[in-house]
Amino acid sequence: MAESPYLTDVQWLSQHLDDPKVVIVDTRFSLSEPEQGRNQYQSGHIPGAYYLDLNQDLSSPVQSHGGRHPLPNWKQFASQLNSIGIHSEPPAGPTQVVIYDDSRFAFAARLWWMLRYLGHDRVAILDGGIGAWQVAGLPLSQDIPPAKTGGFEPNPQLGWTVDIETVRQRKDLPGVVVVDSRSPERFRGEVEPIDPIAGSIPGAVNSFWQEITTDSGQLKSSAALSAHWAGLNPNDEIIVYCGSGVTACVNLFALVMAGHPMHKLYPGGWSDWCSDSD
Repeated sequence: MAESPYLTDVQWLSQHLDDPKVVIVDTRFSLSEPEQGRNQYQSGHIPGAYYLDLNQDLSSPVQSHGGRHPLPNWKQFASQLNSIGIHSEPPAGPTQVVIYDDSRFAFAARLWWMLRYLGHDRVAILDGGIGAWQVAGLPLSQDIPPAKTGGFEPNPQLGWTVDIETVRQRKDLPGVVVVDSRSPERFRGEVEPIDPIAGSIPGAVNSFWQEITTDSGQLKSSAALSAHWAGLNPNDEIIVYCGSGVTACVNLFALVMAGHPMHKLYPGGWSDWCSDSD
């Protein structure tokens, strides 16, 4: 592993492709072209990797409220984790899960957070994603790995999420900070390419999720991350949101990498907040 149990590099992964206690997951996705990630996976992926789709696997169906990417049914999701061979306990586990995408952790962090939420700590994101793998000259495969039988036991961390009512009640209290992870333009309400209403939650501060990685998708240094989050007190109650609970997980990941505890996710995000008519 790299400097943290939650981040790994292509060298480590290339040496553990045949390790039965390592499961690799490809999470590439495009919000504008939902089939793109699966097509990319089928065209070539890191050998042995399984594919999990943001819409079909990492979210539940959209309702009138709750945002564009509600968290999945956890029982169904645990069954899916079993089908790709993830174990929670010895002797077969705990499985080391390695996740990658090609979007600066946008989708990998969502799965990283979900596994952590369900109590699985042996999970790391591949630094630089599949791009770093290809730059290193490492091979891709079109072979689809077979389904397996795992032993995943979910242990939800129920205090890690908040709903719209909780955000309403707590956002203006002393010691509570709401962080909007979207681009500055969307935060300020100047543009809104996805949701029907532009703007942000009143009182929120903005920290764009792409600012924690380099242009090539590598996580910035520990010193850079510490400086980036210097304005946040890790002892405060910090609630992080984005458009629909996906890229907010990149900021939650980066906060953990900077030494913060796991802060709270508002999964519905702006898509939930702006859909509420009350």
